[in-house]
Amino acid sequence: MARIAALVAYPLKSNDGAAVDRAELGPNGALRGDRSYALVEAGVDPHTTSVGGDGGYVNGKREPAVHGLLARYERVGSADATPTAVTLSRPARPETGAAAGERTFALPEDSKALATWVGEYLGYGVDLVREPNGGLPDDRAAPGPTVVSRATLETVASWFDEIADATEMRRRLRPNLVLDDCPAFWEDRLFADHGEAVRVSIGATELFGVNPCQRCVVPSRDPDTGDEIDGFRETFLRKRRETLPAWTESDRFDHDFRLMVNTVVPDEEWGSTLAVGDAVAIEGVEPEPDSET
Repeated sequence: MARIAALVAYPLKSNDGAAVDRAELGPNGALRGDRSYALVEAGVDPHTTSVGGDGGYVNGKREPAVHGLLARYERVGSADATPTAVTLSRPARPETGAAAGERTFALPEDSKALATWVGEYLGYGVDLVREPNGGLPDDRAAPGPTVVSRATLETVASWFDEIADATEMRRRLRPNLVLDDCPAFWEDRLFADHGEAVRVSIGATELFGVNPCQRCVVPSRDPDTGDEIDGFRETFLRKRRETLPAWTESDRFDHDFRLMVNTVVPDEEWGSTLAVGDAVAIEGVEPEPDSET
């Protein structure tokens, strides 16, 4: 039976993760504190702008320099990744005149100072925005924890000489739940066709697997430097097709640049807790929650 091998929250969206042993599911079903802060262009409303590369988020999809920012967090509690402080480090950036450095910012008190410091590094104005109720996920329709297996991370890392191991692959893909005791691409069992969802039990908690995550340019970039692997997409597409399990067949899997699974957590499970070691089991396929089809 599959089990949770690692739980990772990302308190500052598009930046480093924080591994936890236990995580409470907050409003909307996201891990409490996950993506609770984000950087956006000055004046942008994070709730209405696109999270894609053409939106106002300062993320790896549109700003390679964001990979140069490294973060360490002080958190609210052992099961809550909401940051009370973040220590950011940045490299020198000659094109903006920013010197290398490191600073610690209390949150939310030092939000403006953090935004100013990051803006100096990037060369344009940014705001640090906060959403304590459910965070700021990429998939607003399926904001629950994202899921991938360790075997998948190991397999995909092996496709590229430039990727050291499964840990680096995890940092590139940025999942919340990493599963063990299951084969590569086992998580592809956690979605079905449009209008359907896969009920999954994790310990005493139940959620729904909904769709395979569409990837972007971010996994092709070194998570520390932003350096891009030449031909990443082409290699990924070819190898994904060559290794595609029979159980991946679904009309949601409409192209091969998909990896990891997005989930929906029913309201009655908000406030429950996931923990490393929890067993993960597939309970069946049901109509998608709130589906119009």
